[in-house]
Amino acid sequence: MVKRKRGFPTAFTVLFIVLIFAAILTYVVPSGSYAKLIYEPERNIFTVSRPDGSKEELPVSQDTLNKLQVKVDVEKFKDESINKPVAIPGTYERVPSNPQGFMEVLKAPITGIYDTIDIITFLLIIGGVIGILNSTGAFDAGIASLSKATKGREFLLIVIVTVLIALGGTTFGLAEETIALYPILIPVFVAAGYDAIVSIAALYMGSSIGTMFSTVNPFSSVIASNAAGITFTEGISMRIIGLVIATVLTILYIINYGRKIKNNPEKSLTYNERDAIKEKFLKDYDPNNVIEFTLRRKLMLIIFGLSFVVMTWGVSMKQWWFMEMTALFLFVALLIGFISGMGEKEFVNKFIAGAADLVGVALIVGVARAINTIMDKGLISDTILYYSSNAVQGMNSSLFMIFMLIIFIVLGFFIPSSSGLAVLAMPIMAPLADSVGLSRDVIVSAYQYGQGLIAFITPTGLILATLALVDITYDKWLKFILPLMGYVAAFAAVMLLIQATF
Repeated sequence: MVKRKRGFPTAFTVLFIVLIFAAILTYVVPSGSYAKLIYEPERNIFTVSRPDGSKEELPVSQDTLNKLQVKVDVEKFKDESINKPVAIPGTYERVPSNPQGFMEVLKAPITGIYDTIDIITFLLIIGGVIGILNSTGAFDAGIASLSKATKGREFLLIVIVTVLIALGGTTFGLAEETIALYPILIPVFVAAGYDAIVSIAALYMGSSIGTMFSTVNPFSSVIASNAAGITFTEGISMRIIGLVIATVLTILYIINYGRKIKNNPEKSLTYNERDAIKEKFLKDYDPNNVIEFTLRRKLMLIIFGLSFVVMTWGVSMKQWWFMEMTALFLFVALLIGFISGMGEKEFVNKFIAGAADLVGVALIVGVARAINTIMDKGLISDTILYYSSNAVQGMNSSLFMIFMLIIFIVLGFFIPSSSGLAVLAMPIMAPLADSVGLSRDVIVSAYQYGQGLIAFITPTGLILATLALVDITYDKWLKFILPLMGYVAAFAAVMLLIQATF
């Protein structure tokens, strides 16, 4: 009798394990909550929502904020730089427990899908666009042309992609939007002799390093600095230095791995899946029988590429979000379909087939949100923050900074939203810097570094959805990324200590 080899569980199973763990925590961790301050622009009034359910309306003034010990400029609320509920220091209270049982765990993924319908729709439309482009042969022709241009210099693909995505991450928080790029770039990297992990690393780590060392990112640097009561330019020079060094470190790590597998493909962590990956992404690509790169195919790829330029402009300059981005790619799908000359029936069939390829990835995004739903309904997120803030009081400054990094790593696992963690944690954590003689910008950096680090691996983030695109299991990613994560963590700790000193 032949024993069946056990494989690592799928992304869905990993997420459900974490979901159950989060539900168990709601039985173990005491429930508690801070009072939250909410600005209502329509009425120009502050509303304080207290743990006992009571509410109080207060005038919008700096004096109100000072009395609440919320050290933030009132103008940051008025111009909606801060547009989420802010935790009020010193107001934590224990509340009746609300443990999440069997039915809550079952309903959480459904709620998660409802909550992420904007992202899911974006993914399905992107899938449709890619399905149409694939059917025209434009991708295969483009890959052949790019492979010829980079012959012998394939490492430039790693450098260019990582640097560009890191710039997007550090400036406007490029993250979820990169999911659209994987089906495009994975075939390019695989055709260049790399494996899928190299492509994932260049994109995912470019985004992660960029957001970890954010400079002007409004969803982390700016909102966290505002919530800490400082300007986002404080500490920016250290984060720029960190961004450059960490990006170089990441690129060298990816290039080194890529060189190993080009020299010996058996060293690839996905060697056993290489045939399945090529079948999925390079099914119609034959380097010995290259599809002609016609003007029509070039035009379709140019339009598709320009759509990402427009998306970047919209997100960074016009405050676009998933509604606008999805509408953009729907328009691009219609335009490419028209240029391709395909009939209405073929267009619809190819679009639906392309969208179907990303259904699994879209559902993973929803299930990942379920974990946050369980934590929020279980009322334990604020308790974790409360005990974390108490744990660092009275420490010397160096030890304090290392512990702050660790605390934000933990908090980042449970609260993967950068803006959500900023408005919850900064009003509580930033004043602790005053007690040990540190400037508050160091706390902002600790928050960014901690949440950025855990984003490398946290199942509650984007990594499982990313891996699902290529059917790569989580354990293979961990084998690849954990050494780099250790290097970046050590570097981040050193940067924090230097920043605290100066």
